[in-house]
Amino acid sequence: MASTTAVPGGIHAGRLPRYSPIGLLGLSLVVTGGLFLIFLLAGMTAAYNATGAIFFGLLLWVVVVYVASFVVEGSRRAKDRLVTALVCTAFGVALLPLISLLITVVSRGLARFDVAYFSESMRNVTDAGGGGVHAIVGTLEITLAAAVISVPIGLLAAIYLVEYGRGPIARGVTFLVDVMTGIPSIVAGLFAFALFELVSGNPGYRAGIGGSIALSLLMIPIVVRSSEEMLKLVPNELREAAYALGVPRWLTIVKVVLPTALAGIVTGVMLAIARVIGETAPLLLVAGFTDSMNYNLFDQRMMTLPVFVYTQLTQPGTNVQAFFDRAWTGALVLILIVLLLNVVARIVARFFAPKLSR
Repeated sequence: MASTTAVPGGIHAGRLPRYSPIGLLGLSLVVTGGLFLIFLLAGMTAAYNATGAIFFGLLLWVVVVYVASFVVEGSRRAKDRLVTALVCTAFGVALLPLISLLITVVSRGLARFDVAYFSESMRNVTDAGGGGVHAIVGTLEITLAAAVISVPIGLLAAIYLVEYGRGPIARGVTFLVDVMTGIPSIVAGLFAFALFELVSGNPGYRAGIGGSIALSLLMIPIVVRSSEEMLKLVPNELREAAYALGVPRWLTIVKVVLPTALAGIVTGVMLAIARVIGETAPLLLVAGFTDSMNYNLFDQRMMTLPVFVYTQLTQPGTNVQAFFDRAWTGALVLILIVLLLNVVARIVARFFAPKLSR
């Protein structure tokens, strides 16, 4: 009777314990963290760098997992674990900047995350105190107006391209949308500035609606492309079934196509809003900045959170730390607004999405 001998890399090779990759990951992070701590105690680094420790810990984990698997399981299984570790490491490295950014903004933004910040403006404030309520209101109004302008235009353009568009006109619209996707934000601000200068006849015209027009130029191509892709994913069988029942095309689009693609369309709209809500250059150019509250989009300058953060950082007074604290809190509020909008969009998409029976 033939004996079964363990051959490196063969089917009878040994196996690592099930949770050994997780244990090796923890060990690698402990090793690199300990090395960074030793460097810190030795005075070789200015501060403990957790991001660097995690990054080098992931790289060490890839090497350790491959070596351990090669010794125990053979080369064939080791290569599989190496690729898996590289994919997980790439995912972890991609998350590191996001996590580091969130930790930095939250830790520094909590210094002025108080009632005064959400109830006071910067009118007559030159030192500590004050708040950013005027910037929050301006951001919400300008972004909402930009969405009101761009979402109908972008959605209707996407419907035309998917449901009706054929020939050179559709190709021209697609080409122009692709070109608009790469337009720098400052160019959109210059266009809105020139437009309102011609319309009003005032070369120094500044108003919130100008910022909305500039942001809508940046939102429209994103809404068009995302909505177009979502509409293409709707199965043609649904359209054909509606046509077979005698339903006209426009009613099929309204009652069948749009509800089916609603979740993806809402996600695309939220991506467009997240893309423009943090723009500074066009708003600084055409909406201007002010320390006072302004609710009127069509008259006088209007402050927004990105411009507020910019001015607080670049034009600090004698108490520099107070200005910096207000700027970090403005960045935190901006992130929270985007988070809240995404949560609301998910709820809306889930509520209006078609109910499918199991």
